[in-house]
This record gives sequence, C-alpha cells and structure tokens, in this order.
Amino acid sequence: MIAPEPLSNALRKTENVSATLLNGTLLAKRIRSQIRSKLKKLTFTPGLAVVQVGEDPASTIYIRHKQRDCEKVHFHSEVHRLPAEITQERLIQHVEGLNARQDIHGILVQMPLPDSIAAQPVIDAIAPDKDADGLTPVNLGNLLINRERITPCTPAGIIHLIESTGKPVAGKQAVCVGRSQLVGKPVGLMLLNRHATVTYCHSRTKNLTEVTQSADILVVAVGKPEIVTADMVKPGALVIDVGINAIGHRLVGDVKFDEVKEVAGFITPVPGGVGPMTRAMLLENTLKLARARSQSAPNRSI
Repeated sequence: MIAPEPLSNALRKTENVSATLLNGTLLAKRIRSQIRSKLKKLTFTPGLAVVQVGEDPASTIYIRHKQRDCEKVHFHSEVHRLPAEITQERLIQHVEGLNARQDIHGILVQMPLPDSIAAQPVIDAIAPDKDADGLTPVNLGNLLINRERITPCTPAGIIHLIESTGKPVAGKQAVCVGRSQLVGKPVGLMLLNRHATVTYCHSRTKNLTEVTQSADILVVAVGKPEIVTADMVKPGALVIDVGINAIGHRLVGDVKFDEVKEVAGFITPVPGGVGPMTRAMLLENTLKLARARSQSAPNRSI
C-alpha cells in the first residue's frame, strides 16, 4: 500500500457537522497522483482487465468509473463484457486466457455474477499474481498470517481512510458490523494486524448496540439502509460507512448520517467516502502486480 499520510484537506469540518468528514474523493485523488509519479519509473504500461457477465446497471456504472480512473493514471484498461447465459466453464476459460496474457497485469471479475454461476470457482481461477481485487485464496490467506501483499480493495481503502486521520489504531477497540468475505472479514484481519482489538458482529449477534457502543473504530458493511443510529455509537468514534443503498432518488449508507455525525469524531460520507477509495486501491493493486511481475521476469517483454 502507498504509505498513507494525514491530509488536512481531506479531513474537514463543515457547517452543522460535528464529526470530521473523511473525504474519500480527495484522498483518492492524492493516491492517483502518487501512482502517476511511480508510473514514470516504469518502462511499460500496467494493464487491467475487468470481466462483466450480464448487464447489471450498477455494475456497468461502476465499471465506467474504473475505466475513467485508469485513464487518469494512464493505465491500459479493457472491459470484457460476456453474456449472462455464459456457462461457468466458459467463464473460467476466459479468465484463464487473461491469466496467460503478458500485457494484462491485473484481472477483476465484477460482482455480482448471474445466479447460474458460482462466484468462488471463478475467483479461484484468477492467478494470484494477477488478482487485482485481492480475493483469491492465496491473497486472503496472506492476511491471516499478517503478510499483506495484494489486499482486497474496499478493506484497503478503509484502512487508508483510518490511517489518514493520524489517529493510532494499535490498542483501539474496533467493531466490524458485517462479516462478508469482500469487506467484513478482511478489514477485521487488517485491523488486527495493526494491533487493534477486533470484534465481528453479524445477523446472530446479541445486544448489537451494546457491542457497537464499545467501538473506537466502527466499520459498518451490511447493506441495510441506516441500520446504525446515533445511540449505537460511542462519542468520538471513527465511523466508516461502507454501505450504499438507493432510497427513492437518494443514496444513503448503512449509517444514519445526520444523527451519527453529531456523535462521532470522524465519519465517512455516502457517497464520497469509501467508494472512491475502493477504486483507488484497485489502481494501486494493479500497479503493485505490474511491478512485481516485471521484477520476477526481467528478460521478458511486458
């Protein structure tokens, strides 16, 4: 991970907001600038391939953002749009074809996949040294043994946001509401690797409010609109809202922002918090994979 630094412009108080807002959009812009600087030292162009199965509207929008991000840092990017009717075997074959290409350094299979396709075997098919999303068993397993290399994009973005505050993580009580493989589990491991005391909460957790009230760092990733309210938050806590939910014409997070901002010390907005950082970490992972591949095969044309 590119070394985080406290960014005074990304941590801002606004009128009628008690908590300091963590501006993921500004922080992501700084990361892209760092990536462009590092790219000047390379003799080749990092390449990212995104595979989309079907035509999920939200996925299409998100992929468009990823393409624009690649353009901003001068990466080569490709979107492989495959029909929703494709078989799992054929999809895996397509991924294996990308594994073999020397001009592609990072591969991401956009979720969700159609119900007819099991996601995990497709993720397993991605070569670990091309796993831009950090979700293959090898890269997730490295988190367990505190050997962070390519880390999942959203958890990596969360850690970067937390560390940008300049506040210590070691010794703090961290609570992850949500235990998904995509966010909850890996971000908990990353916080544990930084010496926080970590508690996971999920659908069977009893006395959820009592647990969340103990959190110095509260990460909420359950996909339920505004499930966390002010009475569930410790005064001064650092609150990371991963959720993004459509309510009519509004986008809201898993945290009831207008209430919680009056209690928390730091809080991420929705949108403009975790989302931009997730995409920035995808770029960072792709650069890291490209550099590692060039170093492992110095005589190979890339």
